[in-house]
Amino acid sequence: MYFENLYNKVMNLETDNNRLFSATHEEILSGLTSDIYFIRSAYLLEKVNKIDTEVVAEIFANDYGVFAGLQEVLFLLKDKHLEIESLKEGDEFEPYEVVMRIRAKYSQFGYLETVILGILASSSNWATAARLCKNEAKDKVVLSFGARFVHPAVAPVMERAALIGGADDVSCILAAKLYKKQPKGTMPHAFIIILNDTLEAAKIYDQFVEKELPRIVLVDTFKDEVEEAIRIAKYFKEMGKNLYAIRLDTPKERGRVTPELVKEVRAKLDLEGFKDVKIVVSGGLDPERIRLLNQAGADIFGVGSFIASYNKIQMTMDLKMVNDKPITKRGRIPGITHNPKLQKIKSLLTNPI
Repeated sequence: MYFENLYNKVMNLETDNNRLFSATHEEILSGLTSDIYFIRSAYLLEKVNKIDTEVVAEIFANDYGVFAGLQEVLFLLKDKHLEIESLKEGDEFEPYEVVMRIRAKYSQFGYLETVILGILASSSNWATAARLCKNEAKDKVVLSFGARFVHPAVAPVMERAALIGGADDVSCILAAKLYKKQPKGTMPHAFIIILNDTLEAAKIYDQFVEKELPRIVLVDTFKDEVEEAIRIAKYFKEMGKNLYAIRLDTPKERGRVTPELVKEVRAKLDLEGFKDVKIVVSGGLDPERIRLLNQAGADIFGVGSFIASYNKIQMTMDLKMVNDKPITKRGRIPGITHNPKLQKIKSLLTNPI
C-alpha cells in the first residue's frame, strides 16, 4: 500500500530546522513538496482500488511563453510507466495551448502534479523573460546575472532556463556547467572598492586572469564614467594590450545607465580612437530599456532582476480522459486537445542537458 505509507509518512513528518530550507532531491522525488491534497487523494483512491485508473492529463499555460523545464520533468518521472507528448524546450506557445500530455495510470504521476507544474511554470517564466530580452537585443549579447535574485537552490534552474530562452551566457557557475558552458562575468564593485582605484583593479585583473578571457572593466565606481572609460582604454593601449569592453552599471541613485550616457561614452571613445572597445550595460534592465540602450550604442546587456522575477505564466493540469472516455471539469472541453507541435518523448532519459 504505497500511498497509504506515503500519506502516513507526510502526516507524521518531523523536520529539523537546522538545515537549508530548500528541498533535497530525495524530498522532491518522494512527493514531499507536493500539495497535501494530492497525496491524500492518492491514498483515498488506493483505498477504493481506483489509484491505477487509466487517464490522460494535459498541461496548458495561461499566457504566451517559451517552454522550458522538460528535462527536469523527465528526470522526475524517469522510473514511471507512462507516455509523454511535449513541446521542445525553447518552443514558443500561445495562451491556453497544450504544452504537455501524459498518458498513464494515475498512480504514476498524479501525486506529483504540484511538482510537475512548478517545474514547468518556473522554468518557462524564466525562459520567456530571457527571450523577451534577447528579442530587443537582436544580434547583440545578453548575459543573465539573475542568481542573486532567487534562492540559491533554484539559481541553476533559473539560469539554465534563461539559456533555453535565448540568453547567450550566464554568470552562475553550476548553471553554466550543467549546460556545458563556461560561466561569464566581469568584475564587482567590491573588487574595485577594496583596491580603491579602477585602474589598479584593471591592472591586477589583466595580470592574473586567464589570457583567453576578454578584458572588461567596470568604470562607474569612483569617477565620471566617460573619464574612467578613457583612462582605462588609454592604459591598455599604452601597454599594447586589448581592452575588450567597459561596463556601465550606474546605480539608480545617480539615474542609472541612460541612452544619453551610452551615447556620450560611445562618442568619446570613438573620438579617442577606441572604436573597437565595446560597451556593456547592466543594472535594472528590462526589454524596453534594452531596446533604448541598444539604439544608443550598447553592445552587451547584463540582465538580472527582470529574468529572475518574471512571473506571468501559470501552468494548469487537467484530466481529459478517464478509462478512454472524454471527461473533464465544467468550463473545459472533454477529450484530447489537438496540438500538432507536441512530440512523443521516446525515452524518459532523452539526452538530458
